[in-house]
Amino acid sequence: MSDDTPGQDLPAGFGFRPYRGDEDHGHMAAVRLGCAERDGVDARSVVEGLPTAAEIAEACAGLDDPSKNQVLVVRDGSVVGYSTIRWWQERDGTWLYLHRGYLLPEHRDRGIGSAMLSWAEGRIRRLVEDHGTARTAVIGANATASEQDATALLLTAGYRRVFTLVELELSGLRQLPEPGGELPAGIRTGPIGTSDYRAAWRTVVDSYADTGFTQKWPFQDFVDTADPACWRAAWKGQDMLGVALCSIRGHDPTVGEVEELSVRTDQRRLGIGRILLLEGLRSLREQGATTARLYTGTANPHRSYDLYESVGFRRRNEHVRYRKPLA
Repeated sequence: MSDDTPGQDLPAGFGFRPYRGDEDHGHMAAVRLGCAERDGVDARSVVEGLPTAAEIAEACAGLDDPSKNQVLVVRDGSVVGYSTIRWWQERDGTWLYLHRGYLLPEHRDRGIGSAMLSWAEGRIRRLVEDHGTARTAVIGANATASEQDATALLLTAGYRRVFTLVELELSGLRQLPEPGGELPAGIRTGPIGTSDYRAAWRTVVDSYADTGFTQKWPFQDFVDTADPACWRAAWKGQDMLGVALCSIRGHDPTVGEVEELSVRTDQRRLGIGRILLLEGLRSLREQGATTARLYTGTANPHRSYDLYESVGFRRRNEHVRYRKPLA
């Protein structure tokens, strides 16, 4: 056992061990399933649902050194919990080191969650030292509003709530409302081609210019994950005014997601966002989706969730983001 997987704080019979790759994905998925009822997990959530072993494998593959930045909790050789750490830089220069832990309900209230939290914070401090990011680094953690055990643990450990994401669902894509108006003269809408990628990326990035706690999004990352089948944009001449970036969920093709809906600041309140949203939703329906999901911040200065609710979206979950100073 390495210094990154201490076990001295766990009750007798429990231990930490490093992540071992493919052999662990099914066990990790079983932990998530075992937590679902107690934590009120929404299996179809696009923020944090109930992942399959294949989805967990995909997420682990995207981690930096997963055998050191994940730890599993075992009892008599069986996996009963795990923690994961990832990090990124935000637009304002902040380095966010995020940890997320899951523990089967029957093993809670025994100090195991606190030991997992201690491991994560200790590992993050070593990472910050290695990366030289101490001046701007903070520790982050997530919990849905229904995860009462995780919420209590984080608040007791000194974390504070910094913002909340609201997730909404449109349950019937077959009955979409009409746009309710026409676009202003000279504005057209249509699909987004590869030659439009940079303009679409810039439209989204610029829409977050005054929004806190947002991750840097390099253009190459946009290109690498592009899935334009259900993307729509609005133009005036050659100038892109707004985008709706929608996609089908990879492991559940009945669910579509509105990943981004962005309209240029000087073009808002003209009905462009509503028309783009409805066109994106129709594209999802044509691709076989029967429901659609999206999320937005409660502190959204543009009150975009009013628009979403006007076309039939209803609130499903709240996903709370917590932070704690490094020191």
